[in-house]
Amino acid sequence: MGDGQVTSAATVMHVRVPAGTPEPVYRDVLEVLSGISATVQSIPPGAALVQLRGALRFFGCDARALGEMTRLRTVARLGCDVRVGIASSWSAAATLSGHLAEPGGVLAVDDDHLHAFLAPLPVIALHGIGSAQARTLEKYGVTTIGALASLDRSTVQRILGGRAGRTAHERARGIDHRPVTPRLHPESVRIHHTFAHQELDSARVRARLLDLVVQLGAVLRERNQVARAVGLHLTFAGGPTWERTRRLVEASAHEDDLRSAAYRLMDAAGLQRARLTAMSVRGQDLVPAATAPLQITLDPIREARLCAEQVIDRANRRFGPGTVGPATVLGKASY
Repeated sequence: MGDGQVTSAATVMHVRVPAGTPEPVYRDVLEVLSGISATVQSIPPGAALVQLRGALRFFGCDARALGEMTRLRTVARLGCDVRVGIASSWSAAATLSGHLAEPGGVLAVDDDHLHAFLAPLPVIALHGIGSAQARTLEKYGVTTIGALASLDRSTVQRILGGRAGRTAHERARGIDHRPVTPRLHPESVRIHHTFAHQELDSARVRARLLDLVVQLGAVLRERNQVARAVGLHLTFAGGPTWERTRRLVEASAHEDDLRSAAYRLMDAAGLQRARLTAMSVRGQDLVPAATAPLQITLDPIREARLCAEQVIDRANRRFGPGTVGPATVLGKASY
């Protein structure tokens, strides 16, 4: 699927994997994209941006052909079809890929044809426009992207607010100055749990927190990343939430360090008899493990735990996640 002849102006490719794609498959798709261009930016949990300018010269073909190549490689290597939108800007390419129906397809539109293509689409189809913003615009009779683009910027700002209005107006006209920033892995990882019932028992809450920390550490080590900060998000019965972040002394993916930070955050929450409905632990400000300084320790207990952690990781990779872990976590099935 294409739209006219694609010129060199269409150099930003937005790729979407099918909804519900497992994270390992998503990461494999990122690796496939990195074989097409050196400039790939992950947008978890299921999208990515690719700057094609250098790839067009290297492969000696147009942007649509690169989109078809991308789709062919992901299907052939991973059995995963993708939706590919190609335009001159981030938001325009994302709008195009979102216009395609699953499981996959390629849509490339150059600047000469972009306005005509976007104009009849509903305003909610514009990448970056949320449902609340769309409803607000529709109240004023602005139902299509073309109608939004035809308004004065000041008018849109009065409807949506200063910054949001300016951004929406520019994107409706295909303007988006954000660059594609190389990043194969996300800058944060979130591990979430929803309780089956409102949880009051502090011991069970702490055991679940440890479980989330164990999962977080395993994900970071599998990705060869380390976190510089740990965040904790709690959701209480009735809807209130509590969230805090704690910086680590040094970037780490080890359970001891992550657990210590998470426990301190939990203590700071002062739950007492609060009823929890959900809990999330997030590793934040992630960097490649190879770039993090290695702290030499003379603590034999810590060294033994780090060695055991490596053995546990190998066992879980071989026999499945959660096969080996802390006894408190392994007993979670009883509650």
